[in-house]
Amino acid sequence: MFKNPVAAVIGLILLSALLLATSLVYRHESEPVLSNGGAPAAIDVLRFGHNIPEDSALHQAAARFAALVAERSGGQLQVEVFPAQQLGTDDQMLEMARRGELDILLIPTAKVSVSVPAMQYADLPFYFPAREDLYDMLDGEPGQILLGKLRDIDLIGVTFWENGFKHFTANRPLRSPADFAGMNIRIMKSRLLMKQFHAFGAHSIPIDFHATRQALADQAVDGQENPLVAIVSMGLHEVQSHLTLSSHGYLGYIFMISAQVFDRLSANEQKLLIDTARELTPWERAETRRREEALLETIRQSGVSIHQLTAQERAQFAAATEHIPGIFEEVIGADVLSLSEELLDRKYGRGDEIVVGLDADLSQECRSAGLGFRRGAALAIDEINASGGVLGKKLKLIARDHKGLPSLGVSDMEYFASRPDVVGVLGGVQSSVAVAQGDVVRRAGLPFVVPWAAASEVIALDRAADPVFRVSASDTLVAPFVIEHVLRHGRRPAILFENSLWGRGNLESMRTQLKERGLDFVAAESFNRGETNFELLVSRVEQGRADVLMMIAAPDEGGRIVKRLAERGVLTRVVSHWGISCGDFWGDNSEALAKVDLSFFQTFTFVGNSRAASRALEQRYRARYALDANQDVPVPQAVAQAYDSVHLLALAVQQAGTTEHAAVQRALESLPPFEGAVRRYAPAFSPRRHDAMGVENFHMARYASNGAIVRADQ
Repeated sequence: MFKNPVAAVIGLILLSALLLATSLVYRHESEPVLSNGGAPAAIDVLRFGHNIPEDSALHQAAARFAALVAERSGGQLQVEVFPAQQLGTDDQMLEMARRGELDILLIPTAKVSVSVPAMQYADLPFYFPAREDLYDMLDGEPGQILLGKLRDIDLIGVTFWENGFKHFTANRPLRSPADFAGMNIRIMKSRLLMKQFHAFGAHSIPIDFHATRQALADQAVDGQENPLVAIVSMGLHEVQSHLTLSSHGYLGYIFMISAQVFDRLSANEQKLLIDTARELTPWERAETRRREEALLETIRQSGVSIHQLTAQERAQFAAATEHIPGIFEEVIGADVLSLSEELLDRKYGRGDEIVVGLDADLSQECRSAGLGFRRGAALAIDEINASGGVLGKKLKLIARDHKGLPSLGVSDMEYFASRPDVVGVLGGVQSSVAVAQGDVVRRAGLPFVVPWAAASEVIALDRAADPVFRVSASDTLVAPFVIEHVLRHGRRPAILFENSLWGRGNLESMRTQLKERGLDFVAAESFNRGETNFELLVSRVEQGRADVLMMIAAPDEGGRIVKRLAERGVLTRVVSHWGISCGDFWGDNSEALAKVDLSFFQTFTFVGNSRAASRALEQRYRARYALDANQDVPVPQAVAQAYDSVHLLALAVQQAGTTEHAAVQRALESLPPFEGAVRRYAPAFSPRRHDAMGVENFHMARYASNGAIVRADQ
């Protein structure tokens, strides 16, 4: 190849170098190392950014993390830590990590809450009785749910570190909510924090953190809240005379890994990073707490008066802010708050309360209905407790999330059946879940009141000794009612139905109604839950020359069908069962709905409702959950029917004079008349009739231009 020997030697050297270079794998720019056997091995250098100075507990934990990862990977995985915003602001680093340009990130929960509103959880004021309670939540299932939401913004949530708990400072003592009256308080920009100080009678003023000291010195604001490390590092104690140790909110930091980076790592590397970060979590928290003693001494030496809230004073603040979790339940998640309430109940429950259970979809596509159940039930319980409770005891709501899965619904019902303080359970929306739960409650004799689940099979054919009652429509009556409406729109109906107990049952019932009139569906097509492509099914319906489509669907599949119909523009007249309304169907499909004539079955709406009990419930809902004047109550049937269900259950307990299940069941079958939000129950049930609603409660509905559910005839 080479005629010149020198050239040959040089060529061989260059070729060897080239082969060596191509055998090395680089991730980021790093120097290759050789293993003991002499074979090249790749080094992965991960960049880790955060906003805290090097002398902080957070940075020391980050440094320990880097050292442990290097040690445990045998030097093959290196972490380079960049403190104090060396790589950019929190917002800039967040976007870098989402794009895969920054590998590991540690920033406050508040900085993530714009993209993931549920992260406001840690800001809930006076919600956690003790520091350890919050740790239990963040390290347990509530925290895992929150961390899991970060996947949606291309981040992997690993664990929660901290910068400490927040405290109040001012130029006067702050020992009760009344002490805040008229004050101007600096806050981070946050609707939740605005609600917090508004509850104390103060005015909240958003000011950038780095401008806070000057604003206090200039008396542009009178006070603020921050952890001790922030108070000292920014010199806030030098311009404030009083510190109240309130530990009312948490400045948590989320340890995150870029999803793009995480997904290219090996399973062993992924596990190493996660396990190491979580292993260091207790150390970082303990170190933060240890340093607070020195910080307190620094503040004390500056002449600041320090006050530790007493248990009685803390209770006053907790009472003033107890409504705030409910207002933010929709953004934080009813599933997260329900789990938190259950954990706190296990630890602090008084034991002298009567528990009403609720098992619903709190996190999946029918979570809006689950939230409606929780709120309707809570409003009823508040009303009952304000009137003295039942049998001299207060009612308490414990909610669980079955996620629309029968298996989870069964295990949740077994849990409620095992608790002697549970007098009865509410449940829905999915009929498949309610039917599966029926087997459990019948074995246990546990009263089960269903505020929403229409399948006929929910109620047993043999009512005797059946503890299942329903404050909801039954498909036995829905089918003829809806078919009458369908035939007002056309004589060649087609049906797309969910392949489930609910869907198949409706097909059979509605087909029977049509055949009694000498008609049938020109096309009847089923689909499975989770199906995404409806092109073929819609085409078959169109080929059958249908002039109206009947739809038995949940929100996800129903939305896809409506969007496909809107795109094609051939068949635009749709009648639906009420399953689509358990989620935010209008919000998810408003553009398509502008092109489709959709009406759907309903039992209740607040809009135009003249019932006094309905108007009163709406007013209480608006007040408690801070609904804007131009907003309507979402999923109104879930709210009202759960509200009525709790009242009927409480009436039964009162009439029975005991919480013994069999006695409560008998009392449910012989209740006095009750003026509910949905209707006047006179009575609600009987020994042979466990359904509280009839055709007189049915109507067809539409979505108004603002998404409100209104009667179709309005």
